[in-house]
Amino acid sequence: MTNRIARITISQHRLPLDPPFPASWDSRPRRAFPATIVRVEDSEGRVGIGSGDPMYGFDDYRDLFIGADPLDLARHSAVLDNLSFHAGRLWPLDVALWDLAGKILGQPCWQMAGGRARRVRAYASSGVHRPLDGMAHWAEHAVARGFAALKVRFGRASLADDIAALATVREAAGDAIEIMVDCNQGWRMPWDTQAPWRTEDALAVIRKIERYRPYWVEEPLHRGDYAGHARLRQLTDVRIAGGEMTREAHEFAALLAHDCLDVYQPDVVCSLGMEGARRLAAQIETNGKIFTPHTWGNGIGLAANLHVVAGAGNAPFVEFPYDPPEWTPARRDFPLTRAIEPDAQGWIALGDAPGLGIELDEAVLAATRASDSRYD
Repeated sequence: MTNRIARITISQHRLPLDPPFPASWDSRPRRAFPATIVRVEDSEGRVGIGSGDPMYGFDDYRDLFIGADPLDLARHSAVLDNLSFHAGRLWPLDVALWDLAGKILGQPCWQMAGGRARRVRAYASSGVHRPLDGMAHWAEHAVARGFAALKVRFGRASLADDIAALATVREAAGDAIEIMVDCNQGWRMPWDTQAPWRTEDALAVIRKIERYRPYWVEEPLHRGDYAGHARLRQLTDVRIAGGEMTREAHEFAALLAHDCLDVYQPDVVCSLGMEGARRLAAQIETNGKIFTPHTWGNGIGLAANLHVVAGAGNAPFVEFPYDPPEWTPARRDFPLTRAIEPDAQGWIALGDAPGLGIELDEAVLAATRASDSRYD
């Protein structure tokens, strides 16, 4: 009998956080970290795993996948693309299907995606607005840990406070370390009705921080401001990054057509999935740009992004959420038996295990089982 998709199961989990995680983009500290686990089992008993958005509403479309060929990844991606219009971001299923396909084929996902490399270099991405001495300590610690690049997040009470934090990190990290700046203007949390920056606002900020040599400035404008992005790129030599929550392939095509960005950052568990991101990475490189995903979920999503970059991308660095003690690899990767960690030089080796090369910690998942996906 031909191998088929036999079943798809989805479970919700929440890890209590003590101390809480005061995410800079949120209105209150996060006291729990949710994880949605998607499992796809084939008729021969192999299981692929994925994670990302909560998959609310998927039950209405389960029949579109049950009984299908698990290796028909292009077909599954096309159906999920349709569903992203009708339902929501169901891309964790694409990740699970890729993991399953790798296990069926006996290949790691990075090889399936193009096989360019078996390791990726990480940059430490901060998530907490610490006081200046805390930012200095974080930068010194991250450099000592082996990271060759760091990302500072803006959004404090004033721009002067943001620039002071950037200056502190540059001084603490030294001139040999690359530093990115995330302006967080591309999208809004549900409660945040503040208007995003205009081109003039973003340019004024860039002029103030050029002296600190940012490797890129991320999301300085709303994600749909194509004309503003194109104009901003004409007015500055600093790389402009964005696209982490851009949803559809035609939107990325518009960004490329308008020459909006130097750095494209779709997160495969939020946009396009692994199949779509693999194709987009080739288009981005053809246009002379950089593909390096956003990735602020758990280790399953991080692994998926790393495999696509290693297989199909050209990224100098990939985002690695790292802001201890509140945000550590152990917390982030609680669904897994082993947290993903870079080596002493900041490289993450992906290995030759089939699929994503990760394993669920069933005891932890049982202990953290939840009925919903919430951060409190």
